[in-house]
Amino acid sequence: MEKTYDEGIFHLLDGILYHRTKHTCVMDLTDRTLIKTILHEFHDSVSAGHLSEDRTLERVKTCSWWPNWKKDVAEYCQTCDRCQKANRATGKKFGMMIQIQEPKSPWEIVHMDWVTALPPGGDRSYNACLVLADRYSKTPMFLPCHKDDTAMDTAIIIWNKSISHTGIFQNIISDRDPKFTSALWTNLHNLFGTKLSFSTAYHPQTDGLAERMIQTLEDIIRRFCTYELEFKYSDGFTHDWCTLIPAI
Repeated sequence: MEKTYDEGIFHLLDGILYHRTKHTCVMDLTDRTLIKTILHEFHDSVSAGHLSEDRTLERVKTCSWWPNWKKDVAEYCQTCDRCQKANRATGKKFGMMIQIQEPKSPWEIVHMDWVTALPPGGDRSYNACLVLADRYSKTPMFLPCHKDDTAMDTAIIIWNKSISHTGIFQNIISDRDPKFTSALWTNLHNLFGTKLSFSTAYHPQTDGLAERMIQTLEDIIRRFCTYELEFKYSDGFTHDWCTLIPAI
């Protein structure tokens, strides 16, 4: 066998173009009929069995390659008429929507979330901010913290800087944060007599009040800390966002 072309990631051998790293044939994109035939054989045929997109990808890559081939395979499988009609639904059925109970007094129901990736600020180099938003009055409370704080650290911050001013919350609404899933955090809620309500995964609008407060906080920090520098005799000019929190 005579090699007639050898350059980069491709090489031509006996009139067939191969992908050097994938060890597969390169399809001619000008001939979409050939690509359609390959997709049909690896998805629609009896031996292929109309299996999943991942299985079809695994089969196709064993013998052929072309630019954007994964996109073509995905589109072919997702638009397969027989799969749409014959595939059975998997997973649990969606539950009924539950309306959030409206509070009757301030700080009865609280929305909670975090702002992370902040520059170090304050005397303890805080790099995150815990956001509490009262559902009744829409009043926010911003508590500087660290992004790697444990459940115990977070509980102490809330107990020292929030509970003494607001009283014990009856209900807390938050997205699925690891801090809330820890056993210690759950035990603390049991001790406080509060109920932890998780918002629906991938639907952060359930915790929309806290999300909106976060947007406002980030906007204020960006406007002041980026363009208006605060002077400190010890450090000179600094971007200390923690000094803004009491006034927000």
